[in-house]
Amino acid sequence: MSERRYLAPLPLGGDDGPPWSKGLMARALAATGLSMIRAYDLARSADADMAARGDDRLDLDRLATLAAEVLGEDEAERTMRRLRRLQALQELDVPILVLVGGATGTGKSTIATEVAHRLGITRVASTDFIRQTMRAFFSREFMPSVHYSSFDAGLGLTKAEEDEAGDPMLLGFLEQTRRVLVGVEAAIDRSLTEHWSTLLEGVHLVPGMISVERQDALVVHCVVAISDEEVHRSHFWVRDRATDGLRPLDKYLEGMPEIRAIQDALIERAHNADVPVIENTGLDASVGAILDLVLTRAGQLVHA
Repeated sequence: MSERRYLAPLPLGGDDGPPWSKGLMARALAATGLSMIRAYDLARSADADMAARGDDRLDLDRLATLAAEVLGEDEAERTMRRLRRLQALQELDVPILVLVGGATGTGKSTIATEVAHRLGITRVASTDFIRQTMRAFFSREFMPSVHYSSFDAGLGLTKAEEDEAGDPMLLGFLEQTRRVLVGVEAAIDRSLTEHWSTLLEGVHLVPGMISVERQDALVVHCVVAISDEEVHRSHFWVRDRATDGLRPLDKYLEGMPEIRAIQDALIERAHNADVPVIENTGLDASVGAILDLVLTRAGQLVHA
């Protein structure tokens, strides 16, 4: 199996697999969506249990019993189900491709980075980075749409394009998306050719506009959303403080109507394309939901 893969096999000890490791088990548990604190709590409990029994091997049935004690019945059942699917994921000799879409300010970048970390994916890129690269190669006169933010890309439309039926703001965003997806598709093709697992995030990963039918990869596509506008708005204040004003706060707050309209369009297209929409109610819950999509898909592929 290529070193370009993600997590190591479960460190259950004994003669059949890697030696027991509390740290690696905590990491595997985190890949099921458990918070890091609860993952380490369960791994420590398993380590103490093995020491008390004088055993160097932990089977999943025993871990399930310990999980019920540490996490409670419901969370334990969910964790063990995902852990078994994680084993299925490790059996697959195909790269993972995770696509996390969502409007500006929904927290998709933070969520995507955490998902990649827990799955051991080292290639992470944003569609905004690809757009920025395209701006360096194509002048404003030649390709105006990529020289604007997603929510004001309508400013790059020609007069003829503005006269087309539909909302100019959405038309501009979709025109920009079509341009950026050329670079996105190229990046995906390169990663899969090299057998690298990759996570891409960005507003331009519009359901129905990007191909997810790949025979040579485990592909998961989802859209992150925030229903409450005030909560959505608050993300820009948090980002402004975290980046020390690197990205102009006023621009995003003034663009909220357009940003929310793009989110509505993304959600509608997601429903039409059967792409899951993840409501960002918190980092751990959102990360867990995406990891569940990945692990469920792994189980489906193994049993196909």
